[in-house]
Amino acid sequence: MQEFMILPLGASSFKEAMKMGAEVYHNLKSVIKKKYGQDATNVGDEGGFAPNIQENEEGLELLNTAIAKAGYTGKVVIGMDVAASEFYGPDKTYDLNFKEEGNDGSQKISGDALIDLYKSFVAKYPIVSIEDPFDQDDWENYKKLTAEIGEQIQVVGDDLLVTNPKVSNH
Repeated sequence: MQEFMILPLGASSFKEAMKMGAEVYHNLKSVIKKKYGQDATNVGDEGGFAPNIQENEEGLELLNTAIAKAGYTGKVVIGMDVAASEFYGPDKTYDLNFKEEGNDGSQKISGDALIDLYKSFVAKYPIVSIEDPFDQDDWENYKKLTAEIGEQIQVVGDDLLVTNPKVSNH
């Protein structure tokens, strides 16, 4: 996953949304510091944390814990920007271990398996949006995911639409 986002959908005003976001952010910093150490709380150019998580679900767990500690369970939800084109291979599989040195390919999964993974995340965590869940040319799996959970969550095709002149010119 490229990044996770918190969405204070339970806020009644912009001011309350900012407060909720700030409180979850500070709780997230505390959760990350406790688990990974002070260095893991350094932030990138856009203010996001980038702890050295080993599994994608670890990021969801960190966010869920921070949301709960801030007291906003049910009011703050999660969005994911997967950027799946980054780990889509010529063999039409998704390599979940693509960043690892010495990657042996054991974490390559099919689009159908990736759909199952997303469905399990949506069932377990308060996810309301998944952006770029598949490669920009993997139309079939976009259609399948939208058919299976598109009523529950927002499926966003940023790379699918923005980088495709056939679609964006209409």
